[in-house]
Amino acid sequence: MRETFDVPEGDRFMTISEHDDDDFVYGAAYLGIRRSDDLVIIQITVSNTRPVTQKQKLYRRIAERLTESPGLRTEDIFINLVEVLPENWSFGNGEAQYVR
Repeated sequence: MRETFDVPEGDRFMTISEHDDDDFVYGAAYLGIRRSDDLVIIQITVSNTRPVTQKQKLYRRIAERLTESPGLRTEDIFINLVEVLPENWSFGNGEAQYVR
């Protein structure tokens, strides 16, 4: 995120969930992409301040890194950005830190 998306040091908040087969349903061939049961879905919530080209660089870099280690196939890397307005963030103290 810092390398391609200009995320500052320390801006790291994440949850990781694992699901059993019964709780994990996906389109194995949606859009002609052949996915396996090793599918990883990454959803990132970000401010809606970045251009399309920067998003494309992020997708490519995530795929590159996950194919290097732990060796995922690119077909098994699903990335979804959820974009929100800067005023929709509160990092604590009941304040909207991005509101100027």
